[in-house]
Amino acid sequence: MTVYTAIHETPSVEVYRMLRVGSGLSAKSELAAVRGLANSLFAVQILGDGAPIGMGRVIGDGGCFYQVVDIAVLPSHQGRGLGKRIMQDISAYLREHAPETAYVSLIADGEARHLYAQYGFELTAPASVGMAFER
Repeated sequence: MTVYTAIHETPSVEVYRMLRVGSGLSAKSELAAVRGLANSLFAVQILGDGAPIGMGRVIGDGGCFYQVVDIAVLPSHQGRGLGKRIMQDISAYLREHAPETAYVSLIADGEARHLYAQYGFELTAPASVGMAFER
């Protein structure tokens, strides 16, 4: 049986890139990962028997705006409540650190919206919709 633990530590560039691709998220270049990870407000990693198998991060300006990003769990560890564990830790961070008037957002892929709804996130459409610009 795998022993899972959570640590509140930003993943290394190598671990970050591996978890994104391994969980089905888009690949990020080494340069993008170096720059992005340095700007994390909060990060949680899930370790399975000591090896990283999941993660999540919060980015933003630390006052007005926060965004939940990089929620990822390797497929062989999905379905075990680890996404919920990541969101529990992120939610606790946000409750403690985000000012009352802060706007916290995320982009939910597919059925992941059901997980995020458990933590108070609501669909914003049709009043507003997520948009993206990819270089």
